[in-house]
Amino acid sequence: MHARVYPTGYGTLSFLVKRDRSVFSPLKFVAPLLLAPLAMAETGTVAAADDTARANALTQQLGARLKTALETAMQQGGPIAAITVCRDQAQVIAADVSRDSGWTVRRTALRVRNPANTPDAWERQVLASFATAAAQGTDIGTLTAQATDSVTSGSEGRRWRYMKAIPTGQVCTVCHGSNIDPALATAIKTSYPEDQATGFAPGSLRGAFSVSRLLQ
Repeated sequence: MHARVYPTGYGTLSFLVKRDRSVFSPLKFVAPLLLAPLAMAETGTVAAADDTARANALTQQLGARLKTALETAMQQGGPIAAITVCRDQAQVIAADVSRDSGWTVRRTALRVRNPANTPDAWERQVLASFATAAAQGTDIGTLTAQATDSVTSGSEGRRWRYMKAIPTGQVCTVCHGSNIDPALATAIKTSYPEDQATGFAPGSLRGAFSVSRLLQ
């Protein structure tokens, strides 16, 4: 893995890739919000290695806990029970991981099922760039991005941010694919009247984990 750092009129944004080259133009990362200069470690690297490792570990923790909850529901009550877990437990699990870690850990996507997962401006920009990369053949599992921005609500300061793309798994297409069982589709519509998260194919970009922490 190596980092690309792009200075822009909005600040500095880094993009981590696990390839010898990146398919991204720096202009694709200019978010419509003011980005502060990227947090630098004493060694001059893009971010402290322990921050990046910690953020990645938290995405894995959230993903594993959600997967366990969904698999349990599927075994006990099928896909409709899994919809109930997504509605009632997913946000609680993310909040628990955030509280226990002291970071903010969530999921987001360009097409969301739960409106609470709607991306902010920076997340939307990164997700769009992930989609471009995926369309050009980049392995979705390697896509990550990081930056800092200013925090103006709650407490003043800067926030370090990290995103990791989520590919669509085969089992995910039961509820998020193009051929959803009619009874399941009705249950989804009942729980999520504004649902946008269908039509995904296995291996396509489903969304991303989004992790952040306040900088001291």
